[in-house]
Amino acid sequence: MKTGSVRKIFIVLVSLLMALGLVSLAAGCGRQESSAEQQGSYALHDPEVRFKIATTTSLYDTGLWYILEPLFEKYANVEMDIIYAGTGIALEYGRRGDVDAVIVHDKAAEDKFIDEGYGINRRNFGYNFFLIAGPESDPAGIKGSTAADAFKKIFEAGMKDPGSVKFVSRGDNSGTHSKEKLIWKSAGFNYEDIQGSGDWYVEAGKGMGPTLLMANEMGAYVLADISTFLSYNLKNPLNITTLVEQDAIFLNVYAAIAINPEKNSGAKIDIANKFINWLMSEEVQSVLATYGEAEYGRSLFNPIARGQEDGSANLPGFPPVEAYTVPVPEYTR
Repeated sequence: MKTGSVRKIFIVLVSLLMALGLVSLAAGCGRQESSAEQQGSYALHDPEVRFKIATTTSLYDTGLWYILEPLFEKYANVEMDIIYAGTGIALEYGRRGDVDAVIVHDKAAEDKFIDEGYGINRRNFGYNFFLIAGPESDPAGIKGSTAADAFKKIFEAGMKDPGSVKFVSRGDNSGTHSKEKLIWKSAGFNYEDIQGSGDWYVEAGKGMGPTLLMANEMGAYVLADISTFLSYNLKNPLNITTLVEQDAIFLNVYAAIAINPEKNSGAKIDIANKFINWLMSEEVQSVLATYGEAEYGRSLFNPIARGQEDGSANLPGFPPVEAYTVPVPEYTR
């Protein structure tokens, strides 16, 4: 690749393409422009290797990767190829051996991925929280409720008047979708029953940003991570507003996992390990601590160690200290 060439970015928004085998990761594919991309303008000089990752969409929708990507490329002298996808699809890329590492936010799915032998060296590096947004008129009356009670009220109101009360789900097996299922369970519902219960429940099958826009257009309720919600609301003010937050179940922790070279001999484990340790470094943690402050008056993501300061470390699901302080050891072949 010539000096000064731009990075190639692969954006996966439609899971159906993957299911049909129409999407693959390869050098030279098209790139998609974004205003956030200007933040990461840089020139790459003779990279030693191409390093491929699949990462959750919220890190793209908020523009964070346009800051981190050039930093790591310079640090490791690599060219990064990044797929932006929901957690379910990102892990599937890992299983297929299409990437060298994944960044995801669904502990149960991560555990399964690791137990199957596809992932190793998981480390946590940041967190934020989910919220429930909806129309200011709040027809289901959820404002100030717990997450579980809010879902109960939305269900009851939606069943009674599906024309006025709707809920838009990611519906894409992402980490956000998994969190939604968990909240339905905590509210006493079987998720399969929710799916087929009526027109009030809409499955978008899209990333967080497009799902937010759909909910906004429909005047519907939606579960979203706070970072993407704030980012989209700043770009184009939304008609929906935050109605429910401050619930322990809303904790959203991000993890990086290397692909096991024993499952995929082509996986660049040395670079993946360096990448994971770098995400835990002071350089990246400092970026997370301040990213978004100028625009939103608060950081969009929390450095993982902040959990010890703000009490998040006491919430169910927060990782143990060793999961974000112990460096990944050198891989022994």
